[in-house]
Amino acid sequence: MPTNQLEQLLAEARYARERYDLYKARVHGGARPSSLSRLRELERASEYAEARLRHAKASARRSDT
Repeated sequence: MPTNQLEQLLAEARYARERYDLYKARVHGGARPSSLSRLRELERASEYAEARLRHAKASARRSDT
C-alpha cells in the first residue's frame, strides 16, 4: 500500500478517535446536553477507522515480505 494512503488512514483514525474522546468527555462532563446515540455513532466510526488502519498495515507488511 502506498505510504500516502497509509498516512491518510492514520490521520482519519486519529481524527475519529479524537472526536469520540472529546464527545465522550462532553457527555461525562454534563456541561451541555449530549446524545448517547451520537456517542455510539462516534465510537463506531472510531473503531471502523482503526480497523481499516490495522488492515492496511497488515496488508503492507504482507506485501513487504
